[in-house]
Amino acid sequence: MIAVFVNMATVLVGSLLGILLRNRLKPSLQEAIMKALGLCTLLIAISTAITTQALLCVILCMVIGTAIGEWLRIDDGIEHAGDFIRDRVLKGRAGESRFTEGFVSACILFCIGSMTIVGSLEAGINHNYSIIFAKSTMDFVSSMAFGAAMGFGVTCSALFILVFQGGLTLLSGLLAPVLSTAVVTEMSAVGGVILIGMGINILGLAKERIKVSNMLPAIFLPIAYFPLADWLSGLF
Repeated sequence: MIAVFVNMATVLVGSLLGILLRNRLKPSLQEAIMKALGLCTLLIAISTAITTQALLCVILCMVIGTAIGEWLRIDDGIEHAGDFIRDRVLKGRAGESRFTEGFVSACILFCIGSMTIVGSLEAGINHNYSIIFAKSTMDFVSSMAFGAAMGFGVTCSALFILVFQGGLTLLSGLLAPVLSTAVVTEMSAVGGVILIGMGINILGLAKERIKVSNMLPAIFLPIAYFPLADWLSGLF
């Protein structure tokens, strides 16, 4: 778990530095930074999504996973968690109108991708922290930029890193047998598709905000897709 705490610390420190710098940035520059972050998010997302070797897997997982997320109302739950933290931590102080947006966006950005999955497995099983440490360096830079643009909500996303990434690390022994290279590749590809939605939200390209949090169950469905596909191919 030490790697998870290091990752949390980098997000905490990076976002707080970004918030300190924000006061020296003009609103127009902050908006420009947000657009740049949106474009970078799309770049990361597309480069991850195109690694898929099983497009049907990605499509089915996205459809079924989104249906599950809509039923569970995950997006509403994460937003309510962000609002709860904002109300308890900031106690109604002004200046953090983008708190919940920053919280949700940072939670997804910092916890989706192959580095999170593979890094958590390596940390939990082999006590190899190199991948998470590399991810932490990247998250430090990203959290500074997001902190400057979106504020304290990005800082509080470190709690989600503890829950999500820490949970993967603790469960790594159980998950390792089912996380083949093919499964991890498609989990990352699905995560890339979800990040595309987040990039669109940041850039404000959609008429209505895409509820990307409701798509999160899709990330884990490749675990079930491959055994099921093998079973069906054996029947026919």
